Amino acid sequence: MLDRAAYHRDFARQCEDLRGTIWKLERSQVFRELEDPSWQAFASGDWRHALDLLEEDRKAVQTEADSNRRQGLKIRRVRVVEHPLSPYVQWELHALRMLAEEGFEVRVLSADNLAYLENQSQLPEVVVVGDRVLYEVRYLPDWTPCGARRIRTPDVIRTAASEIGRLYRRGEPLLRFFEREVAPLPAPAV
Repeated sequence: MLDRAAYHRDFARQCEDLRGTIWKLERSQVFRELEDPSWQAFASGDWRHALDLLEEDRKAVQTEADSNRRQGLKIRRVRVVEHPLSPYVQWELHALRMLAEEGFEVRVLSADNLAYLENQSQLPEVVVVGDRVLYEVRYLPDWTPCGARRIRTPDVIRTAASEIGRLYRRGEPLLRFFEREVAPLPAPAV
């Protein structure tokens, strides 16, 4: 078990010379991103400012995408959505749209399409770093991030990467989903 700071340090170390793919599965419909200024603006009800703050991060996102390309690193994310979209997911899809515009590979999958995997419980939030490590991201009861459980078992890592990859292939490209389902929405009520 890693606290939040240890998780971030370990994740950075695992990615330093990685070539290949990082898989990320995001399932929860609510998170509290207390250290993100855009999330803070969103949570306080200032939608326009939240979107402006996201846009201010574009240069940093471009720099990260360029660095990943030079390194030979792909980041592929599956964002599970429920309908109607929660206010948090609506905000996050704006952030993910910018990532997708800058070359990150993001797909959206309706929760209905993975119900067969959730007959006992909701899927966890998972990050798989190549074939090196799997992190099950942990949260406080209010969905504030608090760290991760690090798993190094090769079979578990391979299986999780394969399953997330399968969900990714079933998902819809984020930009197409965004234009149809998110762009027409009014500012969310927080």
